[in-house]
Amino acid sequence: MNVLVYGSGQLARMMYLAGSPLNINIQAVDVATDQIINPVTKRDLKISLASAIESADVLTVEFEHVPEHLLEQAEQSGKLAPNMRSILVGADRVREKQLLAETNILNCEHEIITDVAQLEGITDRLGEQIIFKSSRDGYDGYGQWRIVNAAGLTDIHAVFQNLDLQKIPVIAEKMCPFDRELSLVGSVDKEGNIALYPLAQNTHFEGQLHVSVAPAPEINAELQTQATAIFSTLAKHMNYVGTLAVELFQIGDKLLVNELAPRVHNSGHWSMQGADTCQFENHLRAICGLPLGDTNAQKISAMVNIIGVSSFAKDLIGIPGVHLHWYGKEVREKRKMGHINVTADSYAQLAEKFEQLAEFLPMQFFPRLLTQANKLKKI
Repeated sequence: MNVLVYGSGQLARMMYLAGSPLNINIQAVDVATDQIINPVTKRDLKISLASAIESADVLTVEFEHVPEHLLEQAEQSGKLAPNMRSILVGADRVREKQLLAETNILNCEHEIITDVAQLEGITDRLGEQIIFKSSRDGYDGYGQWRIVNAAGLTDIHAVFQNLDLQKIPVIAEKMCPFDRELSLVGSVDKEGNIALYPLAQNTHFEGQLHVSVAPAPEINAELQTQATAIFSTLAKHMNYVGTLAVELFQIGDKLLVNELAPRVHNSGHWSMQGADTCQFENHLRAICGLPLGDTNAQKISAMVNIIGVSSFAKDLIGIPGVHLHWYGKEVREKRKMGHINVTADSYAQLAEKFEQLAEFLPMQFFPRLLTQANKLKKI
């Protein structure tokens, strides 16, 4: 089985590693150059894009920001999974909000800004705390602006005057007073069967995910039922095939959708050590017509992102239950260099392992690790 992945970063790399035992051959498209490369070695395979599409059994994506002309070509082949509509929903917040409206799924109150004049009176309508998000190409905290009172609109107005809001609108979203952030990752096969991983609890810093813990602590049956219904409704509405991530806000006993990711997701990396079948393998199983694997958590697990740093003691892998996943990138500020997966028998033991990790890490790059350890001790 041959799979062509649009995008050649760490997610394509991890798909390659998950597919090899199943005899699934993965090639990747560098979407900036149209080169076909090995996603692990980064070697140019000297194959044309047209030839790679023709020889592939399935086409898929590792991220949603694939140029639309490439997606159109892929869709026309009849081999793309998930479908182009689903991928574009993840790439465009306007489409995302329209999908949530079509499916009557709760999300934060918002307005779509296509003209700077719409800022007039917006704090009266949405409240003084607003987050403005570019509808396209914004992720990991980029393409976002926040205000905490009406006075902040002066700066926002100046910024937006220099943007083409007709071409790329901005979503003005009321800041939801959420209790915590969760995500639900699952895989959907071609027959519509769904395999869901446990809800993960996510902790962000400056717009980037830093720590995920799965299963999320203190999840009751009502929350799980809500999350499952949201996922199933979206997957069915989009005729989705593959792995999908739904990012959620918990507010009391309610779940609101924050964002969708039509792909394998950072908050699902824990599954590489924490579940019988990881999200990467299940994505490949889903799109290749293979049975979905077991998604139950085998232990309490966590994923800790390594962001903007490469110098630390690799001896940390001597801690039982700790696994290092390195992406082989050059260091850049806010760049995801790799991640650390941690498994434990309890939340208290996971907290202890976080504290052990801290002894090997430059903690200025891991600002939420010990905070999470302290919270886990109280569960």
